[in-house]
Amino acid sequence: MRVRKFLVPLMILFLASCGQEEKKASELLGRAEASFRSANYSEAKLQIDSIRSLYPKVFDVRKKAIKLMQQVELEEQQASLRYLDSVMTVKKTVLDSMKVEFVLEKDTAYQEIGNYFYPSQVVEKNIGRTFLRACVSEKGEMSLTSIYCAGGSLNHTAVKVSSADAFAQTPVSPDMYVTTDLGRKIEKADYKLGADGGVVGFIIANKDARSLKLEFIGDRTYRTVMYSPDIKAIVEVSKLAQVLGSMEEIRKEQKEANLKIQFLKKKIAETSNEEL
Repeated sequence: MRVRKFLVPLMILFLASCGQEEKKASELLGRAEASFRSANYSEAKLQIDSIRSLYPKVFDVRKKAIKLMQQVELEEQQASLRYLDSVMTVKKTVLDSMKVEFVLEKDTAYQEIGNYFYPSQVVEKNIGRTFLRACVSEKGEMSLTSIYCAGGSLNHTAVKVSSADAFAQTPVSPDMYVTTDLGRKIEKADYKLGADGGVVGFIIANKDARSLKLEFIGDRTYRTVMYSPDIKAIVEVSKLAQVLGSMEEIRKEQKEANLKIQFLKKKIAETSNEEL
């Protein structure tokens, strides 16, 4: 009898404590639902996380909180996708206005991705010329190509661009190759943006210069001059690369958002089926 008299008050205290926890957890859930309705998703998630950490044993409220979290995350991803779609629409408009100033070279027989060139640097206008050419792929990957055909074998693998008091030099190119045109030997080396030793950035910084010194570095060094038309071509291609590159990043984010939406919809459907 004494044990029973001792246990009864404890049970009452325990039930009262559980009732208080459920009340507090329900209040947090109510705040989370209000935040969700007002599209304050960060605040809603904070309230839900508080329920999980502070009241782990209030199972009924926790289940409702889990369902709400799924809805919050779904709406977040859908809102993100709507935003990305709107930004992409703007970028496409910008691209349409820019790309008419460039030449797209793409052989559909073997190329899935074409390359944009500034008109002054297309191949047919530069036969027999030693110069630095820029292009950007349709996916926004920009690169420079050093083209040497001034006679003799240079075997060049790098270029250096300089002004009176500064310079930038590419690292050794991993993509050096030799072609011929009407019996003339032509050396080419490619340098991707980001692995160009800052040459593109240097040219952009000196975009108003009438000319820059250009050196082809190999078994020996060949020196020439880069004039304003080639400087302008590289600057303009870099601008197009920024737009194309940002669009490619948006596509990746759109894909990721769609995958998350599919996953969340599946989880919400599974949760609903479990309750039936």
